[in-house]
Amino acid sequence: MTTAMDLVAAEVRARRAALRLTQRDLADMAGVSERFVRFVERGKPSVQLDSLLAVLDTLGLELRIADRASQAERSLASQVRAGSEAP
Repeated sequence: MTTAMDLVAAEVRARRAALRLTQRDLADMAGVSERFVRFVERGKPSVQLDSLLAVLDTLGLELRIADRASQAERSLASQVRAGSEAP
């Protein structure tokens, strides 16, 4: 099962690579340790939020909070619509 931290880790790794930054470069730019960047990129579930936000900001990314009920409702609505369009 993919966790939220796994998704964050993948995004951070991909963006850092796209920007051609080393983990050390990113750490220096974000004001965090290289070890912290490694933890984020490995999906470690217990990282400091303020430091994570600094890394995301440095990469031009942001953390968003979404209402799970709204996502479930949209998914259910699309399934209902798809079912009503079936022959």
